[in-house]
Amino acid sequence: MSVPIVFKLLLVSLFIGASFNLTSYAVHFFAAPAAAAWRFGIAALLLLILLFAKERMNTEALRRNWRMFVLLGVVGVFGFNILFFEGMKSTSPLNGALIMATNPLVSALLARVILRDPVSLRQGTGIVFSLLGVLLVITQGSWQVIGSLSFSAGDLLLLGGNLCWALYGVLGRGFIRGSSSLATTAYTMTIGAVCLMLFAVGSTGLFPLSSIPWSAWGAVAFMSVFASVLGYLWWNRGIAELGISRTAIFFNLVPLVTMLISLLSGTPVTAVQVLGTLLVILGVAVASLPSRKKRPRGAVTLSGGRSS
Repeated sequence: MSVPIVFKLLLVSLFIGASFNLTSYAVHFFAAPAAAAWRFGIAALLLLILLFAKERMNTEALRRNWRMFVLLGVVGVFGFNILFFEGMKSTSPLNGALIMATNPLVSALLARVILRDPVSLRQGTGIVFSLLGVLLVITQGSWQVIGSLSFSAGDLLLLGGNLCWALYGVLGRGFIRGSSSLATTAYTMTIGAVCLMLFAVGSTGLFPLSSIPWSAWGAVAFMSVFASVLGYLWWNRGIAELGISRTAIFFNLVPLVTMLISLLSGTPVTAVQVLGTLLVILGVAVASLPSRKKRPRGAVTLSGGRSS
């Protein structure tokens, strides 16, 4: 397993976790569909420039995968973001965090059903540790909080968004052929951005812009460059190198990052939060480490000799 890709996936968790706080700020000035459209419109433009500068147009990959690119753009970019933004209007942050924390489980199950990927004992153990850590942090160790949860229309929309994000990774890994991570990300995000823009124009509009402060534009720009461009690129690379089940486990760090950023406003860190964070880190480590395969004693090597 590549150490650099693990570090990149940790940064993706940081970027996406920060984007929750930045989105909360940006929607004070943008309508939610407009904020999503500008974020992914800018990101798609940057990705296309990067693609043509590094790889040019891979017409064979585009011809072979264009149907899947359209599906991934509609499901993983447009579908996920619309369902997420709309769902958060009518549910609590606690419910939202709990639902999104199940993404590794959803991804692993979909990979098992669609791609026939096995889920190892180590990966399953890591998923359980991470979920326990997330539950511990966002409930503050109170089982009464979990027992009082009630599912609303917003919860169901977030469940749909969670499914869209999991499908993006599973379908991309299983059915994209002969396309680099950069090309796949650029094409799918461009399609998703176009859908978001059309939706925004038809609902709230993209303009006027004169009343929006530079700080709100800065929040959108940060999300475009780091959470969208680097986030999607490194996420796709992680899926290619580690598989969907191992990559998805890093999504459990997102609610913790969001909470840690919120704590910078002055909220004290509790022992429960520290313990939950350690459980999530343990889960990520357990699920990410490769299994060691023992070679039978006396086995024949590729060179024709015997191992000692």
